Amino acid sequence: MAQQSIGFIGAGNMATSLAGGMVAKGIRPARIWMSDPSRDRLEEVSQLHRVHVTNENRDVAGRVDVLVLAVKPQMMQAVCEDLRDLIADRQPLVISIAAGVTVANLRSWLGETPIVRCMPNTPSLVQAGATGLYAAEGVSDEQKTMAKEILGSVGLTFWFAQEKELDAVTAVSGSGPAYFFLLMESLIEAAKAQGLDPATARQMVLQTAWGAAQLAVASEAGPDVLRQQVTSPGGTTAAALNVFEEAGFREQVQAAVAAAITALRLGYRPYCSTAG
Repeated sequence: MAQQSIGFIGAGNMATSLAGGMVAKGIRPARIWMSDPSRDRLEEVSQLHRVHVTNENRDVAGRVDVLVLAVKPQMMQAVCEDLRDLIADRQPLVISIAAGVTVANLRSWLGETPIVRCMPNTPSLVQAGATGLYAAEGVSDEQKTMAKEILGSVGLTFWFAQEKELDAVTAVSGSGPAYFFLLMESLIEAAKAQGLDPATARQMVLQTAWGAAQLAVASEAGPDVLRQQVTSPGGTTAAALNVFEEAGFREQVQAAVAAAITALRLGYRPYCSTAG
């Protein structure tokens, strides 16, 4: 990113993770600015990553080349409108990580400036994220590269050609960790019901989930092939999977993702934001 300066409005978990990821990848902390209402939070971030901190959003917006909006969606309009004159003057690349806040929303509050919308997920907090990005008209290739480098500091990034595709990204990847957590939670309860002590049940389920994910990432085979490799005809795994299939597991997953998209378009937030 050459010597561009990067600013964050909001110093919540996601913003802090992004700042930490960039510093870990060699970006000098002196190039990073963060604002937040909480002095305690800013002190914590300053000690952790040695970045510049301030309580004033305008101090950040008035000096950076890239501005990351990392506040809760319900706060976005007020924050943007307060910065509108500075945005008009400096024309920074604006990156929004707020679920459900569209480019049209942002332009109505900020005015004309290059905008990238992105949808990170909570595993970004441990540098294992998956982020969907959409570049609005007017974003240069150089600015797309900057956005990719910033979000790529905490995991994988995926560009999408149409903004509406971010709805599916939100439902699959943004909300997705909760689906896996529900399965883990259910398996832990099932293990306890079969007599395993809670601590052992938890460790075994989490290790199995982690191992399965690692195997899927490392293998050239798809999850369908890996599932078949674990499933002997007439065996214990087949008996368990038959229960899922007879209950319409696949159809329920399809319905769940569709419900998340519907909720997003109605203005609900499909998962707890880490922005604030």
